[in-house]
Amino acid sequence: MRITVFGASGAIGHLVVRQLLDAGHHVTASVRTPAKLTLADGKPTVATGQLSDTAAVRKAVAGAHAVISALGPSLKRSVKGTAVTDGTRTVVEAMQAENVTRFIGLATPSLTDPRDKPHWKPKVLPVMAKLAFPNALTELQGMTEAVTSSPLDYTIARITNPVDKPATGRIRSGFLGHDKVGSAMTRTDIAAFLVSQLTDNRYHQAMPVISN
Repeated sequence: MRITVFGASGAIGHLVVRQLLDAGHHVTASVRTPAKLTLADGKPTVATGQLSDTAAVRKAVAGAHAVISALGPSLKRSVKGTAVTDGTRTVVEAMQAENVTRFIGLATPSLTDPRDKPHWKPKVLPVMAKLAFPNALTELQGMTEAVTSSPLDYTIARITNPVDKPATGRIRSGFLGHDKVGSAMTRTDIAAFLVSQLTDNRYHQAMPVISN
């Protein structure tokens, strides 16, 4: 398959690109700074440009079977504005213009899915996030709404505590109040879940919570 990855040089995006290449997919890696995309093996097509560059984003998406977004907001309190939200809207618009329908991305349990039952996470996490990372929470809400309000066939994986540890191969997924899903998850396993959604039909137009 031909897959376009946004946020390809980030901690999770880099792993997504690596796993896609290992699986034999053709990858277009969208990055602002190509030097940050360091892969020992494999040769993704590198699309350089800002998310605000509509033409560059559309070019990166053209011909793709699906888009995987590893974009996420900065947790620095000094960062203001809605660059990631605006960039996600640009990606959504480019996908629609290029007739690419499958979107796979990331969020947190601070945001809810209609299939969730009452749970402490959507009550506690937004309060904590608003106090510690107010702009990041606004960005997460905006970028998620940009996707879920569109006609795209999306899967948005909600993660709580990504960690840099070896992959476990144990992935739990489901909805709050329904399924036994924890918090911590290795970034390698997060990437594996995102890649798996290219062929897994369980979570179309849904926002499952995932963990190890």
